[in-house]
Amino acid sequence: MTRLEAKKPSFCRSEPLTSERVKATLSVLKGIVTSCYGPAGRLKQLHNGLGGSVRTTSQSAALLANLPVTHPILKILTTSVQNHVSCFSDGGLFTAILCCNLVENVQRIGLTPTTVIKLNKQLLSLCISYLKSEACGCRIPVNFSSTQILLCLVRSILTSKPACMLTTKEVDHISTLILRAFLLIIPENAQDHIILGKSIIVPLKHQRVIDSTVLPGILIEISEVQLMKILPIKKSDSFKVALFCVSLSGDLSDTGEGNVVVSYGVSLENAVLDQLLNLGRQLVSDHVDLVLCQKVIHPSLKQFLRTHHVIAVDRVGVAVMEPLSKVTGTRPIGSLDSISPSSYGSVKDLCTAKFGFKHFFHLIPNEVTVCSLLLCNRNDTAWDELKLTCQTALHALQLTIKEPCVLLGGGCTETHLAAYIRHKTRSEPEGILRDDGCTQTELQLIAEAFCSALESLAGSLEHDGGEILTDGKYGHFWSVQADSPSVVNWPDLLSRCGCGLYSSQEELSWSFLRSARLPFVPQTCLPCEATDSAGNLTLDCFTAKLSGLQVAVETANLILDLSYVIEDKN
Repeated sequence: MTRLEAKKPSFCRSEPLTSERVKATLSVLKGIVTSCYGPAGRLKQLHNGLGGSVRTTSQSAALLANLPVTHPILKILTTSVQNHVSCFSDGGLFTAILCCNLVENVQRIGLTPTTVIKLNKQLLSLCISYLKSEACGCRIPVNFSSTQILLCLVRSILTSKPACMLTTKEVDHISTLILRAFLLIIPENAQDHIILGKSIIVPLKHQRVIDSTVLPGILIEISEVQLMKILPIKKSDSFKVALFCVSLSGDLSDTGEGNVVVSYGVSLENAVLDQLLNLGRQLVSDHVDLVLCQKVIHPSLKQFLRTHHVIAVDRVGVAVMEPLSKVTGTRPIGSLDSISPSSYGSVKDLCTAKFGFKHFFHLIPNEVTVCSLLLCNRNDTAWDELKLTCQTALHALQLTIKEPCVLLGGGCTETHLAAYIRHKTRSEPEGILRDDGCTQTELQLIAEAFCSALESLAGSLEHDGGEILTDGKYGHFWSVQADSPSVVNWPDLLSRCGCGLYSSQEELSWSFLRSARLPFVPQTCLPCEATDSAGNLTLDCFTAKLSGLQVAVETANLILDLSYVIEDKN
C-alpha cells in the first residue's frame, strides 16, 4: 500500500522583486541575452549533460527554448519573449534586454509601482505615436519597385546571427536568394487582398553555402534507385496529378478503431491488394500522369502504375502536403474509394535534378506561388542556425508587405528615440501627464529611467570594450574602438553611424552615451536623398520591433506590479 503524505501548504512570498535571489537571477538572465546581442554577440552552446546533439546559437528562439527557468518572475519574462518570437520571428533579444533594463532602472528610483506603470504606459504611447508618424526620424518607407531597402533588411538579419558563420560574399548570396524566394511567393495578379504562397527550405548539409539556390515549385528528395525507376519522363504540355494523404501500402493501420469482419476463406491481403489495383485502374483510365503519396505505396501498385507509364512517388511526408496541394491544385485524397475528378490537379512540367549528393524530383507549377530554397552550409550546427535565420528574414519581408516601412538598426533607433523622449518630456510635460495624478518630477525620473534602458540596449551591441557616442543633431549611435586616445578629433576615428545612414564627415558634435548632456531636438523627417544615397544600411523589421517595444514595456509593468508569488509545492 502506498504511503499517503499530507498535502503541503502553498508557499507565499510578498514583494518578490525585493529578494536578492530574484535580483541576482534576473541579472544573470540579462547577462546571457545581452552577451548574445548583435553581429558581435557571443555564441552559446546548448547541450544536455547526458549526451546528445550540441547547438551553437545566439538566437533567442533557440536560447530560451533550452534555458531552464524556475522562478515565476523569470517565467513571465521568458514566456512573453517566446510568444513575441512565435508571432514575429525577430526581436526576441531586443525585447528581453529592454524588459530587464526597465525593471532594473525603475527599482533604483523608489516610486510606487502604480505611478511607474502609469508613466511607462504614457511613454510607450509616445514612442508608438512617434514611430508611426510621418515625422519619425528613424523610419524609412519601403518602395517595392526597388530591392535596395529589402536587401538591406535581409542582410542586416543575416549579419546579426554570427553562428551562421557566413562570409561577406555568402551573406550577399543568401540575401539575394531569400529576396528572390520572397518575390516568387507573391501572386502575379495580386490585388488589394494578397494571399502569399510558401517558401520551402530544403536541407543540403556539408556543402558550400555559395551552392545554395532557389527554384520555382517543389523539390522532393528521392533515392537514386527510385530515380532510375522513374526515368525517362515523357514530354507533355501538362501533367495530371493525384495526391494521396492516406497510406496505399495495403496495411490496415488506417482503418480506424473497431473490429474487421472477414468471411471464411477470404484472404484479407488479396482483398486489399485488389482494391489497390482497382484504384490504380481508375487512375490509369483518368489519364493521371503522376501519383504522389504522403505515406507508402504498395510495390504491386507501383509496378502496375509504372507499366502504364504513370510516375509514382511515395513517402513525400506531411510537411510538403500543403505546398503540394497549392502547387498542383489538387485536393488530397483520403480514401481508397472512387476518386472525384475534381480531386485531380496538374503541373506544368516534371524533371529530375541532382544537387550535391542528393537526387530530387522537381515539380514546376503552372503559376509560381511556391518555391524551394535549397540551403547549404558546412556543418549541421551552422545549417540549423542558418535555416532559422532564413525563416526569420522571410517572415520579416512578409510583415513588410502589411506595414511597408523599416526602422534604422545598429542602435540608432534606440538612441534617437531616447533623445526624442527626453526632449518631449522636458518641453511638453503637460501633454504627456494629462490627468494621471503624477507630478512633473516623477515624469522626469521615469523618463530618464526609460531613456537609459533604451540607451543601455543600444550599448549592448558593443562587446569589445569600445566607447559609445551619440551625435547632437540626429541622436544616432556611434561606436569607437577600445583603447582610443582620450583627446582626439572624432571624425578621424568615426566612419559612419550604427545604421550607416550618416557619415562622420558631416559637421556634427558628439558626446559619450551615458554622459550628462542637455536635451536636444533630434532631426526628424528623413530626407529621401539620404536613404537613396546610402548603399548598405543596417535595418530592423518595423512590425517586429514595434511589437517588441510594446511587449517589453507591458511585461516590465506586469513584473513591477506583482505583490505576491504563491507557489504550490505539492
